Amino acid sequence: MWKVLFVGRFLVWSVVSGVFFVLALPAIYQTCAKTSRTLAIWLTLAIGLYGIGDCIFTGLFSIDTEQATWTFSTWVHNIGSGLGYMGFLLFPLFLILLYQKQGRGTHMKIYMVLFIISLISAGIYGLARVPAVNDLPILDKIGFCQRISFFFNYLPIVVFAIDQIKHRNKERLR
Repeated sequence: MWKVLFVGRFLVWSVVSGVFFVLALPAIYQTCAKTSRTLAIWLTLAIGLYGIGDCIFTGLFSIDTEQATWTFSTWVHNIGSGLGYMGFLLFPLFLILLYQKQGRGTHMKIYMVLFIISLISAGIYGLARVPAVNDLPILDKIGFCQRISFFFNYLPIVVFAIDQIKHRNKERLR
């Protein structure tokens, strides 16, 4: 019973968080378009893919992990999740390019480190899904690997949001 309640709540909150990501898209575009419209589009697309694909679609189209065959829901869930995760991973790369254009070397370095850590943690999570190696220590904990990967994928978004809040507060004080 607890599993059903947890999964149900997770799915609802997945959709809710996806809606918040989608609602943030105009602000992300507006903030970044001052430097580069092209990068603003790519950054917005990356977050949009995540919010729609990995949050909303996976929340609305849940899958039965016990079922061996793929249903329509499984296809939508897995494709949405894959596209969303790709957006998740590419977000810091686009920020590196944006901050390079702005000449903000420190920010560029921060996001380079976050991008590398995101790729490494995503690689570990990917390995945890491979049957030939997922019995190795740490890789045998797929849920743990997924949470670590998601933490390091969320971190660039959180750092970006905090930076934007600080930047706006500085603007107001002038």
